[in-house]
Amino acid sequence: MAAAVERVREALACYDTLATTGGCRPSIVELGRQVEYAGTAYRHAQHPQLLRVLPDLLADARHAAADGRPAPTAHLLVRVYRLAAQVLVKLGEPDLAWLAADRPMTAAGSDPRRTAIAVVPLAQALRALSRGRLALSVTMTALHQLDAASPTKAPPERLTLTGTLLIEAALAAASYGDATTTGNLTDRAGRLANHNRDHSEFTPIVVDLARALAATSLGDNGQAIATHLHATSTYAWRRLPAEHRAAHLIDITRAHLAIGDHQAAGRALVTADQIAPGETRIRPAARAALTTVLRAGPSPADVTRLATTIGLTRR
Repeated sequence: MAAAVERVREALACYDTLATTGGCRPSIVELGRQVEYAGTAYRHAQHPQLLRVLPDLLADARHAAADGRPAPTAHLLVRVYRLAAQVLVKLGEPDLAWLAADRPMTAAGSDPRRTAIAVVPLAQALRALSRGRLALSVTMTALHQLDAASPTKAPPERLTLTGTLLIEAALAAASYGDATTTGNLTDRAGRLANHNRDHSEFTPIVVDLARALAATSLGDNGQAIATHLHATSTYAWRRLPAEHRAAHLIDITRAHLAIGDHQAAGRALVTADQIAPGETRIRPAARAALTTVLRAGPSPADVTRLATTIGLTRR
């Protein structure tokens, strides 16, 4: 995994805009298909596959945008950088993720939709670096640009972007203890999701899961777990992408561990691994949580097997 990250680092450090390596660059249609494949890999938590294709994809998208090809290339470039930044956050590389997330902000230009897409991983990287106030600032700026004042009149994609930005802003506020702002933003997100549940990918369960994680950041672990249990018992939970479900289960272990429920934390990690092994087996957060579970005392057989699989032992 370290070698794969290094290749991505080298690709991000490359500023050339001319194809100097020879060979044919993909057409816009082919590039679009490759970006779709990368996005699908991310949603299924197939992170090793994503890391393998990212370096070439970053180069091809950058060259296509520099060649003055049609406007869709800027959108594709923003999406590729977003994927790179998001997977780097998962890998515990927030500084590199910040670099990857900052690049598409320029590529987005003055387009509010592209800016909104680019801001999501930037906010995530900033939160990972304990820069919650800055994450909130950039997210709210993007929200204003997207004209979130009248979201109900917007098309589904814009509604999803608006809702996603509201959630990122709420998590940013929660990361530095601002419960009032967190509540206001999640309430706005909840109203948007409830009003448009049949016309947008941004659904109420997305808000509920975010409420649980925000409560964890605010130290209200009992509320976090109650919200989590309710949300994950619904049919809507099973309809979410594998990456989202597994990532949430890993993140909610913070609440379980905070109240000393190591068995619940272990169960969450095992379930996450069953849904998307790519999450539990590459994320430092998962390894850290599992290490804490092991050190707490005897563990169920499935937890021990997971630890052995990813190379952890009780110390």
